[in-house]
Amino acid sequence: MGTIRTQALLASQQKPQVKIDESVRRSDLFGKNVFNDQAMRQYLSKEAYKSVLDATENGSKIDRKLAEHIAAGMKLWALSKGATHYTHWFQPLTGSSAEKHDAFFEPVGGGLAIEKFDGGQLVQQEPDASSFPSGGIRNTFEARGYTAWDPTSPAFVYGTTLCIPTVFVSYTGEALDYKTPLLRSLQALDGAATAVAKYFDKNVKKVIATLGWEQEYFLIDKSLATARPDIVLTGRALLGHSPAKGQQLEDHYFGSIPIRALNFMRDLEQECMLLGIPVKTRHNEVAPNQFELAPIFEEANLAVDHNTLLMDIMGKVADRHGLKVLLHEKPFSGINGSGKHNNFSMATDTGVNLLGPGKTPMSNLQFLTFFINTIKAVNENEELLRASIASASNDHRLGANEAPPAIISVFIGDQLSKVLDDLENVSDGKLSPEEKTELKLNVVGKIPEILLDNTDRNRTSPFAFTGNKFEFRAVGSSANCANPMTVLSAIVAKQLTVFKAEVDDLVTRKDMKKDDAIFNILREYIKQSKRIIFEGDGYSDAWEKEAAKRGLSNNKTTPKALKANISKKSISLFEELGILNPIEIHARYEIELEAYTKKIQIEGRVIGDIARNHVIPTAINYQNKLISNVQGLKDIFAKDFEKYAQEQINLIKEISEHIEAINSNVTNMTEARKAANNIEDTEAKAYAYCDEVRPYFEVIRYHCDKLEILIDDELWTLVKYRELLFTR
Repeated sequence: MGTIRTQALLASQQKPQVKIDESVRRSDLFGKNVFNDQAMRQYLSKEAYKSVLDATENGSKIDRKLAEHIAAGMKLWALSKGATHYTHWFQPLTGSSAEKHDAFFEPVGGGLAIEKFDGGQLVQQEPDASSFPSGGIRNTFEARGYTAWDPTSPAFVYGTTLCIPTVFVSYTGEALDYKTPLLRSLQALDGAATAVAKYFDKNVKKVIATLGWEQEYFLIDKSLATARPDIVLTGRALLGHSPAKGQQLEDHYFGSIPIRALNFMRDLEQECMLLGIPVKTRHNEVAPNQFELAPIFEEANLAVDHNTLLMDIMGKVADRHGLKVLLHEKPFSGINGSGKHNNFSMATDTGVNLLGPGKTPMSNLQFLTFFINTIKAVNENEELLRASIASASNDHRLGANEAPPAIISVFIGDQLSKVLDDLENVSDGKLSPEEKTELKLNVVGKIPEILLDNTDRNRTSPFAFTGNKFEFRAVGSSANCANPMTVLSAIVAKQLTVFKAEVDDLVTRKDMKKDDAIFNILREYIKQSKRIIFEGDGYSDAWEKEAAKRGLSNNKTTPKALKANISKKSISLFEELGILNPIEIHARYEIELEAYTKKIQIEGRVIGDIARNHVIPTAINYQNKLISNVQGLKDIFAKDFEKYAQEQINLIKEISEHIEAINSNVTNMTEARKAANNIEDTEAKAYAYCDEVRPYFEVIRYHCDKLEILIDDELWTLVKYRELLFTR
């Protein structure tokens, strides 16, 4: 067996034993390392506590003097938790979190020092921003950027560091992170949704977007992963023949969790509890060594922070268990990829889920209002929503093995479709008392009864209604939830603003009652949004043709999908709502295209290196053994040797053909990459990598995987799929 592979397989058998104290209740651990309400009440003055509360609930600014008191209390609390450093924890456009640690330590002269942390250090810092993606907003020498405290997401202690969630902006004020536009979009949604919710309850003062993410991931042995250069450098296996047994028996899904994975999960859950991440569900996913965890719903901004933090924690916890977490959307060909389903809803400060049906006709009219407006928002902005989940890694996942296709559609189930059909058939204009009563009984009044058994699911739907929320299933497992949540919140905010204006216009201009106006407008929205509703198989060729007839986009690659971000419609939407200005929008477009190009570039280099440094030498080595065998047979059988050596000769020829195909395609791919690298325009370069470089990957892989089957298992140097996916 190949030396590297042998060592990796032997190392994988040495499983670290990590002791986990299961005697402590999860509820007792929850939030212990978070500067939450309980901690603030203990460490802050009443005035300081109230200012943080006002900032969290009402968006009010915190006075600088009070910031000094808050910083003092936060420092004392952090020190009591063993913290030695603090950091502004932010989410730049790299796709991961960032942090620069500073010690509380401060010399005061005379050989003495104190623990210092003041209001200025809490509220704002000035990290070096030169190496973060900026999309041309700044030159490299213009390094200044600012991080500013986000009090709506509580500070926490992780390890020995006090982490303060912050936004990240350039010296000139443009957003350079995911959090800033998310906060702006959530504020826009709050204003628009609150105005509409007041139609049904005058007491509503605030609406928050809620998010419940479901994180899928693969968990493999660290030693085996380290022996695969492609997994180390790209997060996925660029080569590898499918094992005889994959997921076809469906025996892994919801099966008994392997003990090693379970120990990892227990350890991870304890870390999450301490940091206030309300994880609740864990289970085996469909593919071997694939798992999922999911939390209880939270306010969207906090939920995004928690998911970003979780992805970092997962890697660190896995490391001490001798495991590696793969968050790539498609780490293994031929089996399920991993998503991060974003479950979206809206809740009022009066405790009502606006996407949840009620028990009365009025509450169900409210439900229908937000339900239909969300569908309308998706219908009007399906390309922008598709762009929000575009990435090189998600391109591999969409459209296969239970992942939704690139065509955005909405699934609501047969029963709710019937409700919308009934509502669509309501007569125009004012309703008579009899018509209104019949409508409320037949359409609005029966919604709870209908939804009681409406548990149907469509795994091929990118955007599905699941009883009291919409599930955006197309989000990739490695993605920052902020991007899709920013877009979703923005398009719903815009749609609700339009809806309210239309309702008020009918009430004023036609002297129509509010209920009549709402019914009439919702009826028109249903007609206008029919193209986006689809209940069938999203993988079928028939749906692709039907979607094209309906005018729906089918942007299968990231460069094509991202184009929607810079359309006049999108720029107008973001600018009107104050979420992003044109400079920020174009900068993000450049950044996402560059990220795509670089990822394909890295994968091209890696697959070329592995093909030439591992696969071809191994093939030649085995071929030499076969040649020696044939020569030996010739010595023994003389004239009749071909009769006994024909199969070996055919095998030698077949191996040579694969070697030639690999080598020539790697050469052609390298030339295509060089040509792409000479293109200065960011967009053109991304398309070149997509259309001219990327297609070689599958061709090279095909021939390498064929050689894996042909070559002696003892000689093959790369850890195989069957070992990566089934070694416990």
